[in-house]
Amino acid sequence: MAEKAPGEPVSELATVVAEKVPAVTTSPYLTTAYWWEKLTSDGVKQFIAGGVAGGVSRTVVSPLERMKILFQVQGPEPAQYRGILPTLAKIWREEGVRGYMRGNGTNVIRIVPYSAVQFAAYEQFKRMLMEPGKNELDTPRRLASGALAGITSVAFTYPLDIVRTRLSVQSATARPPAPGVAPAPMPGIWSTMRLMYLEEGGVRALYRGLGPTMLGVAPYVALNFQAYEVLRKYFTPPGESAPTSVNKLLCGALAGSIAQTITYPLDVLRRRMQVTGMKEVGYKYRNTWHAVREVVARESILGLYKGMIPNYLKVAPAIGVSFWSYELCKELLGSK
Repeated sequence: MAEKAPGEPVSELATVVAEKVPAVTTSPYLTTAYWWEKLTSDGVKQFIAGGVAGGVSRTVVSPLERMKILFQVQGPEPAQYRGILPTLAKIWREEGVRGYMRGNGTNVIRIVPYSAVQFAAYEQFKRMLMEPGKNELDTPRRLASGALAGITSVAFTYPLDIVRTRLSVQSATARPPAPGVAPAPMPGIWSTMRLMYLEEGGVRALYRGLGPTMLGVAPYVALNFQAYEVLRKYFTPPGESAPTSVNKLLCGALAGSIAQTITYPLDVLRRRMQVTGMKEVGYKYRNTWHAVREVVARESILGLYKGMIPNYLKVAPAIGVSFWSYELCKELLGSK
């Protein structure tokens, strides 16, 4: 190709370069618009709303949650904790107001991602299982969505759940210090997790009790969402698209109570398996079925329902506040 004089057009050179060098394109993954669309999607909003709902609801009922765990893990008579008011008074005398919130930091750290994953997963599974041409799931598909959402959330957060249980029990079973001696500091989240990992079998120790947890959580979450959806429709006034705030709280409270009544024994077994190996309680369950046999043999069938009454007092407001907070956050974030 002949050289071009200064000032002469370079159209031929530009054509050659264009043919030899591929055009540079900007990936959509590198654009601000792409990531803004992802961060403001309904899935992210539902995840955030679910996390807020979990944190708010569990903090509200933290004293009742701790009392329920103490009832569940104590052995046969003579019981150390008896009755709701005496137990609350005992915690107050021995640990003060901090005793009511013991383990709540761990609980919130666990429940925020747990609740976020559960609500967001439920919405996604609903979309996946929706029949073409319909805008509402039938009962089997709604139950399946709830069960899958429960399993997904447990799989993500179980180690934090078992540590929360350990912290609640450790502070309750610690011996008071001698007069004039400062009490020893209670272990924290990561130190407890590290100790379990080193002394109780590695990673398996952090997932002890996962079997009964899965068995309990899947039907519980399925029944919880199913009952709430049905009750929500029943409590919605004619001509309105949603029930009032008070009715949402009532729907959540009733839904949680129904689900817990059916699945409560599995929750007791989960707690017992989580504290197996702790010196303070002395349980040595080999597996879930062995735990069932031991509890029934030593404490009768009522042993599987320990803590049921305070659990009702906790579940009703907790689930009510959770669903109400979730729907309120979704509205504020503009999610469908």
